[in-house]
Amino acid sequence: MSENEQKVEGKGAEEKKANEIQADDKKRQANEEFKKHNYMEAIFLYTQAIELNPTNAIYYSNRSICRTKVENFGLALTDAEKAIELDPEYVKGYYRKATAYYALAKYKDARKAYSQVLKRKPKDASAKKKRNECRKLIREAALAEAIGHEDEKKQSESVDLSMMIVDSSYTGPSIEDNVITKKFVDELIEHYKAEKNLHPKYVYQILLQLIEYFTTQPTLQEIPVQKGEHFTVCGDVHGQFYDLLNIWEINGMPSEENPYLFNGDFVDRGSFSLEIMMTFFSMKLLYPNHFYMHRGNHECKTMNQIYGFMGEVHAKVNAGSSFAIFQEVFNLLPLCSIIGGKVFVTHGGLFQEDNVTIDQIKKVDRVRQPPDSGLMCELLWSDPQPQTGRAPSKRGVGLAFGPDVTANFLETNDLELVVRSHEVKMGGYEISHNGKLVTVFSAPNYCDTMGNKGAFIKFDDKMKPTYTAFDSVPHPKVRPMAYASQQFQMYA
Repeated sequence: MSENEQKVEGKGAEEKKANEIQADDKKRQANEEFKKHNYMEAIFLYTQAIELNPTNAIYYSNRSICRTKVENFGLALTDAEKAIELDPEYVKGYYRKATAYYALAKYKDARKAYSQVLKRKPKDASAKKKRNECRKLIREAALAEAIGHEDEKKQSESVDLSMMIVDSSYTGPSIEDNVITKKFVDELIEHYKAEKNLHPKYVYQILLQLIEYFTTQPTLQEIPVQKGEHFTVCGDVHGQFYDLLNIWEINGMPSEENPYLFNGDFVDRGSFSLEIMMTFFSMKLLYPNHFYMHRGNHECKTMNQIYGFMGEVHAKVNAGSSFAIFQEVFNLLPLCSIIGGKVFVTHGGLFQEDNVTIDQIKKVDRVRQPPDSGLMCELLWSDPQPQTGRAPSKRGVGLAFGPDVTANFLETNDLELVVRSHEVKMGGYEISHNGKLVTVFSAPNYCDTMGNKGAFIKFDDKMKPTYTAFDSVPHPKVRPMAYASQQFQMYA
């Protein structure tokens, strides 16, 4: 080797060492942000560390868990697989891979990843427990398949309200003559604010009425806004009941003069999901033409099993058929609306194919648990991206779609704006795609950690939007995810 070659090699080694030192410093900063729950900042810093030193498996593994925290499960899985590629014996890489698969309800893949952990750490009690939980869920799914995909409708048809006795010690709101009144709704809200539960008989009674009502409703709702009227659209509320009440404190209670649409993800994460659900269902029965609801990706069985709603229903109602009947109602919820003839609203986003029409959407068979692909899946799971075209979803389900996709959909269907939710936005909302798409998220300080604002949109009779952002309010000392599976604490 010549003297010049030695100098070049030496300079390269010095530069590499300097980059490694800088990368470790970025990792240290990222770790601090992670501890403070500043996950997006942590992702940014881990990314900088990776750019400086792309061969360190730990950086990818750490970024993977951050991406899991912000629900970018597809990207989390990619990072976990890269960590394993760099270091096939790196146990945390397999842990991260299992966590991402579990979050996507891909239990067979999660089980395999935990088996890889145990191959390297045979005495890891946590991995054994989590692998067993995956096996249990796989068996349950196989049993459901064998008996015909769970005929959840039979659960509601077998309910006999006359056999449910309301004990004299119960002091909460009551339903008289099977009619939901404003008095009942007002009393229900106060009852929930006092941290008390509605009697199971009334929960079932409301669910059965909702099944009867939503069976007659379309997949796509067309909601008129007459001259002089207004209409409010809210995004995810995710079990944050007290922040929901704050929306109504700011913007007024739902009524025939003050209509609302809540755009999916009512449940999970926050630990007051049942309170939100029963309040919404009661409002829907009270104001059927002025209170609207869309299904979100969390109004489904697999998400509810993981993120808390199933455990909450069992704790606050009973462990009988109530959860299955909630699923029956969720399966009937509309997927989208056109408001004022101009604004298309859905929880997730748009489609893999161009030129999708309103008539095609109307024909979607929504009465089911959400599929892994197709129009229904895309309505519930997709997200916008700034660049044109389409790309794989950062979540691992649905897709990412660009401003050209939004423009094509609006032009095809003679519409002016897409409103969707599904993503935390630090200011509560975000306008993108050349002003043709708005994301609105209504759960401030999401999971008590994100520090974001919530927001809602108020449209006038010409469908001109006004945006209101708001901060979180105090709630009783029940932590988020309090009712999530105790056998499988993903985020421990």
